[in-house]
Amino acid sequence: MKEVRCVVVGGGHVGLHAAKELGKSAKELGRTIRVTLIDKEPNHIRKVLLFRPAVGRERIDLPWSSLLPKHIQFVHGTVTAIGSGEKHVQYLDSSGNEHHLDYDILVLTAGSVVKRPNQDLGGIALTDINSGIAIREKWRTNISKAAVEFNPQERMRLLTAAVAGAGISGIETAAELGLAMRSEAAEHGLDPNQVRIYLLNANHRLFMEGPDKVGRKLQSLLTDYGVTVFHKHVALREKGGELSLQDGRSLPVGLCIWTLGLEPNPILRSLGVPLTADGRVQVDECYRIGGEAGLYSIGDCARIVDPVTGHEDPMTCKEGIVQARRLRKIVIADIEGRPAPAHKELLNFFCIGMGAERGLLWTRKWGVDFLITGKLAWRIKNYGWDAASLLR
Repeated sequence: MKEVRCVVVGGGHVGLHAAKELGKSAKELGRTIRVTLIDKEPNHIRKVLLFRPAVGRERIDLPWSSLLPKHIQFVHGTVTAIGSGEKHVQYLDSSGNEHHLDYDILVLTAGSVVKRPNQDLGGIALTDINSGIAIREKWRTNISKAAVEFNPQERMRLLTAAVAGAGISGIETAAELGLAMRSEAAEHGLDPNQVRIYLLNANHRLFMEGPDKVGRKLQSLLTDYGVTVFHKHVALREKGGELSLQDGRSLPVGLCIWTLGLEPNPILRSLGVPLTADGRVQVDECYRIGGEAGLYSIGDCARIVDPVTGHEDPMTCKEGIVQARRLRKIVIADIEGRPAPAHKELLNFFCIGMGAERGLLWTRKWGVDFLITGKLAWRIKNYGWDAASLLR
């Protein structure tokens, strides 16, 4: 009985699920499956919760040993090349030594990274755990200074933060930041209502992915936390406590946080796989890279299109998790030499956490919009966050 060697490159949310699903295929194939997950990080980073270190002390990095099933091996390394003909992966370990792993099945789940503004634009981009900690220390220091500041204008500036970028990450960051800063201000004897959070949105409304009424509801919830949304406003630069806007105006702020969305992992450009113009991996309807059985890509790093509707999957982890489940069926079909199932787009739904056990869930079915808010949406969102990291 031949052993099937599976290598998963990238241990984000989708990589975790791909490794788990491939490990489950042994029984269906009647073969031994050896799954190896390679990632450059020493721990799994819960990227969907990047805003949490910016507002509190919650740990969002988890040991691989606490998440991966025992039969899945973890390798700490950075992949430098994928050889499809030779069927081996080259990688550098944490000491810079080069190694390679042979494979029969390879799944590329390198994911996405948070867009970074140029360093000379000031502020802090919420891109990783360290930037989140820096954001938290900055606004906490500002509140401490505000508590002893006699100049009312300077006190107001210190109690003001701007979040530049109003996608889902920006919305969740603004909501949680508003709650945290108001609570901290009260502990310092300040009026929590003096805390101001500006959410700068380049579009004419929030939540362009769905109907206008969802955007209005989100804005109403944000207002409850002291968040003011400025539509059709683009931040240019923060310098000396002034945030310059594209229309020539400026805002006095104690902190500017950039939440500019996602882009495909730039490491993809060095791996020798076919890419789209925006840097995503080109795959067919069965997630095969270059139509080659045994070489696949799913998640944020891949351009995945429903062959019936022509719709592209967005860069969110819920799509990647469903892709991982279908990938297992595709891999088994390819190994057995029979037709594989094609990709199908997921039901269109979004769930947004708003802090304080409040959330918002929207979906559309049969042409009807369904909207859930409050604790139920919050519980669903928390379940999704946990499920993304195999905690459920």
